[in-house]
Amino acid sequence: MKRADAEQAIHGRTIAIADTQAPVTITALAKRYGRRDVFRDVSLCLEPGQVLGLLGRNGAGKSTLIRCMLGLEAPDAGTCSLFGAPAQRLPDRVKMRVAYVPQRTEAFLWLDVTEFFTLMSRFYPRWDNHYIQTALAEQGFNPYDRLRNLSPGQRQQLLIIRALAAKPDLLVLDEPAASLDPVARRALMREVVSRAGEQECAVLLSTHIVSDLERVASHVALLNAGGLLLHDEIDVIKEECARAHLPVGIAASDLEDIPGLIAKRRTTNGWTVVFRRGSRDAWPEALHAQAGNGEALGLEDLFIEVTA
Repeated sequence: MKRADAEQAIHGRTIAIADTQAPVTITALAKRYGRRDVFRDVSLCLEPGQVLGLLGRNGAGKSTLIRCMLGLEAPDAGTCSLFGAPAQRLPDRVKMRVAYVPQRTEAFLWLDVTEFFTLMSRFYPRWDNHYIQTALAEQGFNPYDRLRNLSPGQRQQLLIIRALAAKPDLLVLDEPAASLDPVARRALMREVVSRAGEQECAVLLSTHIVSDLERVASHVALLNAGGLLLHDEIDVIKEECARAHLPVGIAASDLEDIPGLIAKRRTTNGWTVVFRRGSRDAWPEALHAQAGNGEALGLEDLFIEVTA
């Protein structure tokens, strides 16, 4: 029986959690600050057990998208739901199933480590005290240290421990490795894979560190220039996306409507294009011959090509 079908004891009473809705469903979401589109027409779905890497350059709108997804900001258009509930009106039964680690926070700095986790435990019915004690001991935390006296990386580690101790069905991590050292980053990635595989936890991981995504992600969504440029299984993206070099003499207008084109960049010798291999057969004959099969791209090379 999946965890979503189980009964949970909350504050002395038992409630049934039996919905089968996807952890995250986003449809045509848009957000604007003044005259600037942060993102527009973003649609995606996150299923149990998936690890979705939200990839994009700094300022691409990843954090804003996450905040809209969680109901912390109101979008200008579109809808988002978590486990079938509207993000702007999440009931407690859904909030208890979600754990969120923001990019940075200055909250609760007056508490010591023990006080922090005691407070957090009141909000999550599946709270895992054993995991807390084990993680704190492994990472060398003093339970009586005040959060304000810890380094940014240590505070980030505590937020991650808190999120994992909640045993969520949806784990949202916004640039979680930004303040972590390499050892802590590797440990976090292992834990993400474990939670997704063993507990069917859906994970959304926002980052611009491509190597982290390649270790853990099952799917990738790439935000660029205000839109969702790619969204697919990571293996499909790595297999299907290719780069080709087209010679001088091809006009920009010739490239506008060719099927499967992801990005184009003018070079001194013509054009560099990134495209889906499967769409190449539908290209005009001249371009088909010049592009050939294209060369395969790793995820980091693909990221650089389409966001440069």
